Amino acid sequence: MRGFDKKYKDFPDFILKITEQIWENKDVESIGDFYTNDIPVRSPFGVTYGNKPVIEATYSTLKEFPNRQLLGEDVIWNGNDEIGYHSSHRILSKGTHLGKGFYGEPTGKDIYYRVIADCACKNNQVYDEWIVRDQGAMVRQIGYSPEEFARKMIEKEGGVSNSSKLYDANSDKNSDYKAESYKDRSIAEKYTQVLSNIFNKSYEYEDYDRAANLFWPGNKLGHGREDIVEKWNSIKKIFTNIKFSIEHVGFLEEPEKNPRVSVRWFLEGEHANESDEYGKASNKKIFIMGINHAEFNNNSIIREWVLFDEVAIWKQILLNHG
Repeated sequence: MRGFDKKYKDFPDFILKITEQIWENKDVESIGDFYTNDIPVRSPFGVTYGNKPVIEATYSTLKEFPNRQLLGEDVIWNGNDEIGYHSSHRILSKGTHLGKGFYGEPTGKDIYYRVIADCACKNNQVYDEWIVRDQGAMVRQIGYSPEEFARKMIEKEGGVSNSSKLYDANSDKNSDYKAESYKDRSIAEKYTQVLSNIFNKSYEYEDYDRAANLFWPGNKLGHGREDIVEKWNSIKKIFTNIKFSIEHVGFLEEPEKNPRVSVRWFLEGEHANESDEYGKASNKKIFIMGINHAEFNNNSIIREWVLFDEVAIWKQILLNHG
């Protein structure tokens, strides 16, 4: 790979090794080498610019979870030396809540949760990042519901009128990275169509294998089509006037491995219906940033990982409610 250190055998090796170096080897200052000085990092809670906020956030997280491990489950990647490289890195993060910080007083509880980070890279550096964490799983294991933790966030920020702005459709999404095109009738095209069908019309989920497994926010699992329909409906049914958009598609087909697809997506809709997960209708517009991974077998989805931040959704609901 042009511009990358020769110690990395390929692009996934670069992503996995710098993650381990930063977090598990606690070489936090190396972020200054691996992240550009002006990098935009977008999450459901907003945008930061530059590697300094990344360094500060990493130190803060390690203070709370000093034994944190980031287990790289998959890197779905695309690109080349000309256009650069893009990774969608799915991580199972483990750690013990041992320090005081963003998540409150230490509880001593062991937690695990998934993170997916989409990174654009050139010349041994990450220059663009999108990241979604399963914060709903995190806070439940510490002892809060997503609603309770969102309330605490708002209180800590000085109340509704002073609370920080979350990411939405008007936030910065410009990037120098140009995604690699996928072919017609490819697995990548099929999965984007599946997601669009789920939100845009009645859909029978026939593209899911009968034995498909689903990994859902909150560390929830689904097994088989009935569970998959139930989980997708749990988010779909609370909204009216849904606007769903595909923002980025990554895909990987390797010899002797099932093809995989990553999709970053946005969803906007009016929170018009009451539900167990998200309470009474606020009748306000809610924005969701999500990243999915899907694995296919015999042209059907056999495993799907869906990631969005339940705490970010609740924060919007509470800010809308006042």
